[in-house]
Amino acid sequence: MFSRSSITNVAAITLVGIVTSCATYYQANQSFNQDFEQGNLQAALATLQANTKEANSKREFLYNVNNGLVLSMMSRYQESNAYFEKAFLFGEDYRRNYLNEAASYLTNPNVTTYRGEDHEHLMLLYYKAINYLKVNNSEAALVECRRINIRLQQLSDRYKNENKFQRDAFIHTLMGLIYESDKDYNNAFIAYRNAVTIYEEDYGRLFSITIPQQVKIDLLRTARLSGFTNEFEFYKERWGMTDFDLPPASDAEVIFFWHNGLAPVKAEWGVNFVIDRRDNWVYFQNQELGINFPFSLESYDNKEKDGLASLEIFRVAFPRYLERPEYFQSASISVNKNEQPLFLLEDVNKIAFKSLQQRMHLEFSKALIRVALKKVTEHQVKKEDKTLGSVLGVINAITEKADTRNWQTLPHSIYYTRISLPPGQSTVTLNLKEGNRLTPHHFTYNLTQGQILFHTFTSLESRYPNYGAY
Repeated sequence: MFSRSSITNVAAITLVGIVTSCATYYQANQSFNQDFEQGNLQAALATLQANTKEANSKREFLYNVNNGLVLSMMSRYQESNAYFEKAFLFGEDYRRNYLNEAASYLTNPNVTTYRGEDHEHLMLLYYKAINYLKVNNSEAALVECRRINIRLQQLSDRYKNENKFQRDAFIHTLMGLIYESDKDYNNAFIAYRNAVTIYEEDYGRLFSITIPQQVKIDLLRTARLSGFTNEFEFYKERWGMTDFDLPPASDAEVIFFWHNGLAPVKAEWGVNFVIDRRDNWVYFQNQELGINFPFSLESYDNKEKDGLASLEIFRVAFPRYLERPEYFQSASISVNKNEQPLFLLEDVNKIAFKSLQQRMHLEFSKALIRVALKKVTEHQVKKEDKTLGSVLGVINAITEKADTRNWQTLPHSIYYTRISLPPGQSTVTLNLKEGNRLTPHHFTYNLTQGQILFHTFTSLESRYPNYGAY
């Protein structure tokens, strides 16, 4: 039961927040996003850190990972990892604020704490490991490697359906690279073999990504270095790589990662539902999408059932991703007039879409329950005061919002290659390709014998979001 004063107070409080609540997470952070996308990292960091309330807000995870990523791009690796560690520990804390969870059913899911997508928790560990590798701390990188492995096991335990994203080939490749940098060729081979299996069994089917040629080479090299002659010959014959040779022992290597474009942003889309009541069940139906969601009335009294039965057609808000297509379609590395391609390791964009898609049934369930409970309350208030009931109806419509939060500074896709170089100073050229145009970037390395150096390059250019994508 709601009194006139309590409803009026709720209305006042809700209307105050309408302006900010109507904006998506991307729009609410327009200043930061604009600076970041234009490569003004110092300004982006200043904007981010000026909003200190975010550090202890319901967007704490995003505050920490955004700080971590920007600082990593600025080569401030120790500070970067401090923020990523906060995000990791946040992910380890599985306690929930159940009051906020309950409130989300009466307002919208933005009142709850954003806990991060599965792939976002893996990506923060990727950045942590890379940060450590850039400062030659392979021991700390191996700690992150073990954490990654635990995360992957949790994913595998959580999802059993073969059509779900539950194994990450990119992360297994990263683990192989970390082990190899520590000269642990046995574990490196196992990690690369796991990556190959996942590319073959999952990535081709789910994301149309084949095994990168560089991963095949990495697996063969570590098989030979581990003395796994049978495995070496098996994979070499399987892939027709008869001319495989190890680089000279005196050479050094650069493992080059290219972070291309920007990850998708979350937006909102509305779906209209028709209500059909039969016995003690209400069915939310949308013929266009083929949705028929049952809602039991068993636990509701007669007044509440009447409220649910009065529903006819209404709109429900759900999150959806908008792709920001890559500006550069491919890239290659030139060394002494010899050119080698960079290979696609991870399509973060497609994985984000898949992660949301595989939990859409849960999203539908929560959203429909949310709207149903709102309508029950509205119906009860109208019986006592039609004006207040109408006000509450307006508030319910306005507050019907989807959760549009996600880690939007991640790259669209990640590519890599390995460059064999002689000890001493060498210059290489990264050629980014857009149509027939080449955009070159030059890098000079001073390497020691046998050194493995990790290098990342980020191109922030992207195209306008694809509003037609689901």
